Amino acid sequence: MTDQTTAPNAANAGEQARVGVPLGRTLVWLGIAGASAALTFFVLRAALRPQPASDETTERIQALIDEANRLIKTLDEKKST
Repeated sequence: MTDQTTAPNAANAGEQARVGVPLGRTLVWLGIAGASAALTFFVLRAALRPQPASDETTERIQALIDEANRLIKTLDEKKST
């Protein structure tokens, strides 16, 4: 009897190469999906984090900015007339 094993030829090598491609693509897409999910998680976590309560100084500065904006608007209206 003779040994019936065949040496790999171009057809057999192509089939073996194609078997690994879907697995590789799947792993790449799973990596992309995982990275996207992680990025989304961190963005949402940062966006939904409670903001610190404003202190007296911050409120006073905002009031001064608002007053300055009102004065600038009044001056612009007087210049236009």
